[in-house]
Amino acid sequence: MLAIDTNVLVRLLARDDAAQALAADQAIAKGAWVSHLVLAEAIWVLDTVYERTPKQMIAALDLLLIHETLVLQDADVVEVALGQFRTKPALGFSDCLVLAIARKAGHTPLATFDKALAKLAGAQKL
Repeated sequence: MLAIDTNVLVRLLARDDAAQALAADQAIAKGAWVSHLVLAEAIWVLDTVYERTPKQMIAALDLLLIHETLVLQDADVVEVALGQFRTKPALGFSDCLVLAIARKAGHTPLATFDKALAKLAGAQKL
């Protein structure tokens, strides 16, 4: 299965370049895989470059989870991270994803200096 890079995923979500959006649509038509790293980078780009709100980023993640041709790496982990991000958007999706990945791998607590992240189950403030 084809794996896609961050810039392809961003084109699929932002739709800000018609030619690249079409090329991205065609590339994923038969199925494509999205890694955690690409997903986290794409959400970061939507936040910092496109200034999307947490609500808009949550909607994008919801769409990716049900997309008919995209396969997200460990979609169950992404769903857990999205649930935490939905309730505490100030944390940022990437922090929620890092914690969800650590939990699934059985490597908790997650050591952090982030006071807000440390309040979540499975995280520990240093």
